[in-house]
Amino acid sequence: MRVDLFDFDLPQDRIALAPIEPRDAASMLVVDGGGPLKDLGVRDLPQILQPGDILVVNNTKVIPARLKGLRGQAKVEITLHKRESECVWRAFVKNAKRLRPGDVVELGEGFTADVLEKAENGEVTLQLNCADGVTVEEALKRFGVMPLPPYIASQRPVDHTDDDDYQTVYAKSSGAVAAPTAGLHFTPELLSALENKGIEKLELTLHVGAGTFLPVKADDTDDHQMHAEWGQLTQENAGRLNAAKAQGRRIVAVGTTSLRLLESAVDEDGVFHAFSRDTDIFITPGYKFKAVDVLMTNFHLPKSTLFMLISAFSGLDVMQAAYAHAINKRYRFYSYGDACLLFRNDEL
Repeated sequence: MRVDLFDFDLPQDRIALAPIEPRDAASMLVVDGGGPLKDLGVRDLPQILQPGDILVVNNTKVIPARLKGLRGQAKVEITLHKRESECVWRAFVKNAKRLRPGDVVELGEGFTADVLEKAENGEVTLQLNCADGVTVEEALKRFGVMPLPPYIASQRPVDHTDDDDYQTVYAKSSGAVAAPTAGLHFTPELLSALENKGIEKLELTLHVGAGTFLPVKADDTDDHQMHAEWGQLTQENAGRLNAAKAQGRRIVAVGTTSLRLLESAVDEDGVFHAFSRDTDIFITPGYKFKAVDVLMTNFHLPKSTLFMLISAFSGLDVMQAAYAHAINKRYRFYSYGDACLLFRNDEL
């Protein structure tokens, strides 16, 4: 499909630079097929969902993946985006032309990076080296900062409040360099209300990479190379999902990351299997969903793979109309913005 079909104009003042407080006070646009749009709030979720629904959340934890370093006298800015092993990471580097394989970048006291490889697109593979007794996670916590998306970081500095704001309340598995942003709306109180309604919560992991913010530069979706991210669904949770489907219960994905992992872990017959590897699934209109019935997500960038995904889920015309409505009603867009709740359109 032509990528320009997924374009739209967004006024700059609709981009949220900070989250609303408290988290669950955000607005939520409900999009249910060809029915009327509903302007509700995240706190209405327990009344919208049904007892027996399974709420699937991504428990990945964002690491302070943005680093400043020196190669000799040359300054470089590094954003880690995919872990290959405990100490080896792929990274995007500002001023990457200053680096070559064999170089050593000083990142902080006792913390360096060896440049192992450099791709033509500027992506660099780094070996992170820490002082004795210090883990990579500890070194990143000391010397790194939270990797806010470019549309926020270019407008304001990262501050200490982002350490909590850019993290879900159920984050536990370290490795993401971008937040699963739909999950940022949940509070302990909202989770309790959902549980009391009889809605079951199930966790999986997809370590979101910085590639999620990369624009689609191709003119046609067939020519776009999707970034890969590591994910895991346990055998136990695959079994719980299969039991729920057999009972006719709905699967509600919190975020496109949860949806992408679920659709990667399900086979053509709709059966879930344990999953523990990379996925580069790229969902565009025409894709037949086999796992997810309802999707809670934020508002996404024009011409992004995520806007393509939700257009596949609910219909391109439906989502174009929904986004026009959201812009007119002054919904807050992107990572720190408001939410929308989408019901799968099986007529596509």
